[in-house]
Amino acid sequence: MSATANEELLSLEGLVFEAVIVTEQDNVLTITLNRPKRKNAINAAMTNELIYALDYAKQQRHIRVVVLAANGDVFCAGGDLSTMRGGAQETTSTVPKRGESDDISLRIRHLYKPVIAQIQGAVLAGALLLVCNASHAIAAEHAKFSAPEIKRGIWPFMVMAGLFRLMPKRAGLDFICQGEPIDAQAAAQWGLINESVPAGELAQRVAERAAALANLAPTTMQMGLEAYVKQEDMAFDEALPYLRTQIDACVQSADAKEGITAFLEKREPQWD
Repeated sequence: MSATANEELLSLEGLVFEAVIVTEQDNVLTITLNRPKRKNAINAAMTNELIYALDYAKQQRHIRVVVLAANGDVFCAGGDLSTMRGGAQETTSTVPKRGESDDISLRIRHLYKPVIAQIQGAVLAGALLLVCNASHAIAAEHAKFSAPEIKRGIWPFMVMAGLFRLMPKRAGLDFICQGEPIDAQAAAQWGLINESVPAGELAQRVAERAAALANLAPTTMQMGLEAYVKQEDMAFDEALPYLRTQIDACVQSADAKEGITAFLEKREPQWD
């Protein structure tokens, strides 16, 4: 995200969201995909609204965790093929345009705050980008995951960027070569999600995880997640000196000072 985007003070007030629902509670911002009749397929309006909401979450210090949820039986069917032929799309959304579809993955990856994908139904095609770039993913036991593009003569090129940072290479390659769905248990085994739970327990499990993460040192969390992303593509000999500078900065931070003081005083830390 550019410096110009960072400098613009964002607000949710007065905006009309057409494709997502955005709510805030107890330091958690929940973005709910809300095109259930279209299997929550990502169109231009949803793209704009997701990017705006994620930019808002990054900018607002009080937002410590983001939850990506969805209404309906399908979490997300990927890109809306019916809108890919071009032409203007009618919309009631008043959310300003801030990026393109590929920027959603970059926004999630560079948010540097925990992002939990709450997966209540099937995840298809480009929707895997949302799951792969979230820091956490919890799914209902019945959820299926698939990259069916090969069956339509398309290769999931962009999905690979996130997929192979999580799944074992042979498992991931077979997954996209065959285009067949895998269940939540296999997704957990291969690292695509953290865990699967009974559908009736999903919302509560995600809420508990979000609350736990929101109760931890927020500045340290951001520093740590940023370092995690940046060091991932570094050679070891480059990563270690970089991480040394980060731990030096971390121990001098207000969070570390409060955490250490609280430990010595045998009390719970009070994060700013």
